[in-house]
Amino acid sequence: MSDDLKERFEAAAAEAKNLPERPSNEDLLDLYALYKQGSEGDVSGDRPGLLDFVGGAKYDAWSKIKGMTDVEAMQRYVEKVNALKG
Repeated sequence: MSDDLKERFEAAAAEAKNLPERPSNEDLLDLYALYKQGSEGDVSGDRPGLLDFVGGAKYDAWSKIKGMTDVEAMQRYVEKVNALKG
């Protein structure tokens, strides 16, 4: 992985906290999943319980992209943040 991509990924993560508008829940879940996949790899552990709706949604979103490389996840994360910036 190139240092340039890692720097762009980290910059996008900082920019995601200051977007002009709050993203939709779907976009937020995409950002979460791509960030986690890019920084930690495949999801692990058990899915949160049924009463933890947010935790379950996050786990499911991350689980859907299991197997994606860290490079692809970082690139898609940067692209998503740039698209949300407008």
